[in-house]
Amino acid sequence: MQSIYAMHQNGSENLEKEEKFLFFSIDSIQDLYLTMVSSLMEICKKETEFLHKSSLKHLATPAERNPNKKFINNAVFQILAENNSLSIAIETRKIDTWYLNEDYILLLLNAVKESKYYLDYMSNPKQTFEEDKQLIVDLFTHIIVPNDKLYEHLEDDKLTWIDDIPLVNTLIIKQLKGLKPIEEDNFRVPKVYKDTEDKDFAKDLFRKTVLNEKELAKQFVDKTPNWDSDRIAEIDTIILKMAICELLKFPSIPVKVTLNEYLELAKEYSTPKSSIFINGILDNLVKELEANKTLLKTGRGLI
Repeated sequence: MQSIYAMHQNGSENLEKEEKFLFFSIDSIQDLYLTMVSSLMEICKKETEFLHKSSLKHLATPAERNPNKKFINNAVFQILAENNSLSIAIETRKIDTWYLNEDYILLLLNAVKESKYYLDYMSNPKQTFEEDKQLIVDLFTHIIVPNDKLYEHLEDDKLTWIDDIPLVNTLIIKQLKGLKPIEEDNFRVPKVYKDTEDKDFAKDLFRKTVLNEKELAKQFVDKTPNWDSDRIAEIDTIILKMAICELLKFPSIPVKVTLNEYLELAKEYSTPKSSIFINGILDNLVKELEANKTLLKTGRGLI
């Protein structure tokens, strides 16, 4: 949707160029995921370095010579640091954000150490896996994710990440909550695509919508008698074209799935009344296509 909107705004007709950028944007979601997960690892590294340097001071205090290492020994940090899937992905994708911008890690570390979650955790002499896990979940959810400076940095790094941040952070929190104390493959980097069919779908939907825009628009222009086509929000027309494209050109996708997906898109990205407007048009169109027997669904599309 955003790629098609960008094409309209730029007046671009270079389909291959825009498609290339579309897949670059999708692949970048994994970079964002790895950047956010590695922020936890880097926070632990920075605190470890700080404790070590403090212990070597000429006039180190007893607390500095024998520091409380409960935080840096947190089991979740160890799981992340020893995870092959994560290490390989970070190396392969060349994630060096924090190496180049360590001041943000220091900023986050300071915020962590000033938080009630950290202070309560460190004041408890006992250390259990569940307590370790809960601390990291709380710190990530309430200290790291909401940090305005971090958000600004991510936004400046890649503009396409803005809409992906909530999705990625929600996934990471879910993974952290699901960690087990002793289990191989305890943490795995998720794939960007489920399979090749998943990637092909993104390509096909983009191409079929762009190459058939005029044909798709004809399906709804006469169903908006009280609206001049120029007055319909551009995002709404793109959502309608994509939805109609799925209805007509993707027989294996169930009608209900298509309707639900695009109503959610309208709620998220368009005007408050858009979802009602789009729902009305698509509902009437589906009834018409079913009556004319031109809405042909096969396989799981019949479910």
